[in-house]
Amino acid sequence: MRTVHGTCHHDCPDSCGWTVSVDDDQGVPVAIGLRGDPDHPYSAGELCPKVNRFIDRVYSPDRVLRPMRRVGAKGEGRFEPISWDDALAEIASRLHDVIERHGAEAVLPFSDAGNQSLLAYNGLSDRFFHHLGASRLVRAICGPTVGAGMAMTNGSKLGLDPLELRHSKLIILWATNTRLTNRHLWPTIEAARTDGARIVVIDPIRTATASAVDPARGDRFLQPLPGTDIALMLAMMHVLVRDDLVDHDWVRDHAAGFDGLADHVADWTPERAAAITGLDASDIAELARDYGTTRPAAIRCLVGSEHHENGGMFHRTLACLPALVGAWRDRGGGLARSVGSWQEQLMDDTAIGRPDLLAGRSPRWVNMSRLGEALTELDPPVHALVVWNSNPLVVVPNAEATRRGLERDDLFTVVHEQFLTDTARYADVVLPATTQIESDDIVLAWGHLWMGWNSAAIPPVGQAVSNTELFRRLARAMSLDEPSLFDDDETLMRAALPTVDIDALRRDGWWRVPYPEDGRPWGDGVFPTPSGRVELVNPRLLQLGQPALPTFVPPREGPGGDADLFARYPLQLLTPKHHTRFLNSSYSQLPKHGPAEGGPFVELDPTDAASRGLADGDLAAVWNDRARVEVPVRISERLRPGVVAIPFGWWMRHHPDGRVANSLTNDTLTDWGGGVAYSDTLVQVERARAASATSATSSTVASA
Repeated sequence: MRTVHGTCHHDCPDSCGWTVSVDDDQGVPVAIGLRGDPDHPYSAGELCPKVNRFIDRVYSPDRVLRPMRRVGAKGEGRFEPISWDDALAEIASRLHDVIERHGAEAVLPFSDAGNQSLLAYNGLSDRFFHHLGASRLVRAICGPTVGAGMAMTNGSKLGLDPLELRHSKLIILWATNTRLTNRHLWPTIEAARTDGARIVVIDPIRTATASAVDPARGDRFLQPLPGTDIALMLAMMHVLVRDDLVDHDWVRDHAAGFDGLADHVADWTPERAAAITGLDASDIAELARDYGTTRPAAIRCLVGSEHHENGGMFHRTLACLPALVGAWRDRGGGLARSVGSWQEQLMDDTAIGRPDLLAGRSPRWVNMSRLGEALTELDPPVHALVVWNSNPLVVVPNAEATRRGLERDDLFTVVHEQFLTDTARYADVVLPATTQIESDDIVLAWGHLWMGWNSAAIPPVGQAVSNTELFRRLARAMSLDEPSLFDDDETLMRAALPTVDIDALRRDGWWRVPYPEDGRPWGDGVFPTPSGRVELVNPRLLQLGQPALPTFVPPREGPGGDADLFARYPLQLLTPKHHTRFLNSSYSQLPKHGPAEGGPFVELDPTDAASRGLADGDLAAVWNDRARVEVPVRISERLRPGVVAIPFGWWMRHHPDGRVANSLTNDTLTDWGGGVAYSDTLVQVERARAASATSATSSTVASA
């Protein structure tokens, strides 16, 4: 028996440390247990319900353990096992044929953060596809829009370490469900509350985090309509200026454009914002006064708020608030988002990705959020799709367009996976992928500052291979002769992180990346903008067709957008991460995870349900111009009238009609940053037929 230390790889801010118990007495090492590492400086031994059963995932009878070739229709899910040699030969032949007949841009790679570890995410894939000259993928479905918005104000994506909230006296949790999706930060917030800090939760859903609000302690929950937060921010600025709550000394020394901003928000009264957001004007004014009179004050957000047409402007506007009150001067003050940018500073993207292998070519870019469009409308067409680290048929918006593309007879699709996902069911060849405990890797966390080492606890199960080994094998099968395509994992790690002591990281298990010792990332008030200041007015935005000042533009798919569209589809749809036992599209198919969560449903406010004659358990049709989805009804008071929700992450098999939540969602790109407007989706809901749902009949929805 031995214990092996590792780090969770999931697309989650917490990147927890774990230990794996391995039995070496069975001939082949067998993992018999996985638990949180009690010595980990952030997660401190606690794992979430998703990962507590990770060994079940590793040894699941449904796991893909050898290559398979499709023998049924696309989407039918019928495959036959084949050897690795046969699989590689077929893939190599088909890719060579596509390149010879249609050019290398007809090959499209598709991956995301299904495993966000260094090698699994970056590894050899970019080198491989650069060498081919394949189309390039814009991986911006989550994250880059937030960073782009902050950079338009601060000149940088860098923000406050969320553990610095321990020093805050006012903590605004803006569009982030901390208790569910960032659970290991909550003890820090509770410790601050013990010392007198108050929390404000701003969210269109009454989440588990909102349920922690205690008005007796001065806490507050504000529930604006989706996509209207910028109006709330502008009204807060109005009150800060009107009531002279601005830190004029800090603004004079470290901000640019204050007079222009003050004039701009002069007519953004709380009453004006209240008419847009659905909030009470008095609550808006009180929030602004609290923010302007409490020090240190911090705002915490993550990526959910970027999923709007104005997602970049959301974060550009939000970043103006700490400047107006001088919050950056205080320890525990400022704006905390992903701290992955502190770790990414240590990455040598050129060394790991090798863009020089493009050899002067400039292949087209394809945004991952528009995969359906890429597979059905792109000219010249995509003829080969290689998917790993992702299940796009569930996670990409406008999923029915993606489905139509995957059904094409002239599209050759390869999927590297652990399970036969919805996407894999449409593949021509499915290849077996390792889990995290079967590969050495490094995890660059984005919710805290500790970079984590992951040791392989067991050899690959079955014939599974890691992502880097996959691309080494593909390169050999295609007779490619570029030496860097065959670099081993150790070489790749050292190339990617040239200033990190890899040996010490492996020995110790984690390493805290550099961060200002006094806890103030912008304590000196010097910002990497052309002016060296926070740019409340940013003239460079004019070149992007955006206003230089923070501005609210109603999303097209919303109450203040396209009036004809809103008349046909009067309900705003959200697709939240509702569940405790699965993450994105992972785990919902496993027997100890999905069944315990019930099943997919549409959640409505009692008013909206009553007006449609709907009761708990009825089967409802939710539809718009993109798709029609049938799901059971749940009625709750977590949503405002006019807003409905279908939890994201369930597979086709879990939905009564085989359509998923993202069949409905909006694939309009954000204003900048390349993100996508999932949360600006309009729908209508009606009774599909009288039914009693077997898995979603509860009249009370657990706060999540």
